[in-house]
Amino acid sequence: MRLKDKVAIVTGGARGIGAAIAKAYVMEGARVCVADIEFDEAQKTAKAIGGGSFAFKLDVTDLASIADCVAEVEKQAGGVDILVNNAAIFDMGPLEDIPEKSYDRVFDVNVKGVLFMMQAVARSMIRRGKGGKIINFASQAGRRGEALVAVYCASKAAVISLTQSAGLALIKQGINVNGIAPGVVDTPMWEHVDSLFAKYENRPLGEKKRLVGEGVPYGRMGKPEDHVGCAIFLASAESDYVVAQTFNVDGGQWMS
Repeated sequence: MRLKDKVAIVTGGARGIGAAIAKAYVMEGARVCVADIEFDEAQKTAKAIGGGSFAFKLDVTDLASIADCVAEVEKQAGGVDILVNNAAIFDMGPLEDIPEKSYDRVFDVNVKGVLFMMQAVARSMIRRGKGGKIINFASQAGRRGEALVAVYCASKAAVISLTQSAGLALIKQGINVNGIAPGVVDTPMWEHVDSLFAKYENRPLGEKKRLVGEGVPYGRMGKPEDHVGCAIFLASAESDYVVAQTFNVDGGQWMS
């Protein structure tokens, strides 16, 4: 077991990639705080994966909620060894029509949430003096822009940049910060994404999802479980010499 006796917080852990990682971490010996704004779903996931896991109702846009989450993990489990910053939202639209509230919401969750979760957990790790691992979820969208997806792409580019800066800032404290950039992943979020593409590109529902899946060199869209291996590696001692990197786990869509 590569994560035996470790304690992890997985944000957005109730479903999709977050839930797959939480389950895999428990199988590797970790205890997981499934942190999600959808508390009922988080409770179901924590119960299903077992291993002493527990749920926390977390709003990553609220610094008080973040502080409470870290404090609760310290209280219940003694401290945080691993943070997976997975919580994110998606929106899109023509550049000339982007509303301020869409920009604010996407950056609040995808960038502010990542930064201040890192900050709170890093402070806890530093006080504890045992180092730790922080894994930020970016996206292939953070590698290049898309005409209809300006704000989301910019938010994920910011995650990659924050991962680099935080990695350099925290490694002297024994805290490794790295990232994962998925490609197109078949999760409940993609139903929302597909509906927006149908609206703005005048497509039938399901067509965009089919086309992007066919466009992946591997031959299909990603699954949540496809990201588990990299997430375990980056949380384990095997990645101790890996600093400030963002790994593409996307079936060959992006090479860097």
